[in-house]
Amino acid sequence: MEEKLKLYGFNNLTKALSFNIYDICYAKTHREQQDYIHYVDEQYNSERLTNILTRVTEMIGARILNISSQDYDPQGASVTILIAEEAAIELGQKRPKGETILAHLDKSHVTVHTYPEYHPETSLATFRVDIDVSTCGEISPLLTLDYLIGQFDSDIITMDYRVRGFTRDVAGKKLFMDSKMTSIQEFISEDILDIYDAVDVNMYQANLFHTRMLIKEMELQNYLFNTDVHELPPKTRLEISSNLRREMIEIFSGKNLY
Repeated sequence: MEEKLKLYGFNNLTKALSFNIYDICYAKTHREQQDYIHYVDEQYNSERLTNILTRVTEMIGARILNISSQDYDPQGASVTILIAEEAAIELGQKRPKGETILAHLDKSHVTVHTYPEYHPETSLATFRVDIDVSTCGEISPLLTLDYLIGQFDSDIITMDYRVRGFTRDVAGKKLFMDSKMTSIQEFISEDILDIYDAVDVNMYQANLFHTRMLIKEMELQNYLFNTDVHELPPKTRLEISSNLRREMIEIFSGKNLY
């Protein structure tokens, strides 16, 4: 920040970022779908997700004092990050599939969940990651977006950012935002935005910002699990590509369109 805003006492604004990605894959058999889910479960295990969380907390200026992590059989993991002098947090029941990471930080919190699933008819498997960052610190969690997007293979990305409460400047004037912004896209690099079609739905009067991003170009080989694209006849390639694009459009739109 080039110019710091003069505040009276503690910054009482709560800045909350919800970051969601979807990675879609074609796996032609039930066994391959299970293998794909196992693969992404290995790729995004508790150790890697903890490293991602740790980097995010550093970027927003938060402080971690202790990390406890656990992977589960057959799938899933949990990580709890605590600060000093905090009471123990009782975690809810573990999901049968997926991973959960919960971080408790001074003045903020970070959570990560993963959700693998597959389509029973089109042979498509989807891996979803949800990351929530909430902080009252000076550094906006929006500044972590380039890093977060770079950590995952993302076909669809949805992001929500909300600023709640108010703080005061030294003259006593209420501030409901401590920085100017019109879109989440302002915090994403041009190189990343060039890869996606992006749409905003913002409610400026509520300090609520929403952005959806859908990948523009698909290279079919990148979506095939244990299959070589050259082994598929042209008609099959076209069918798979159509199913992939339809799945992406429905997830991007949040509607059953086909």
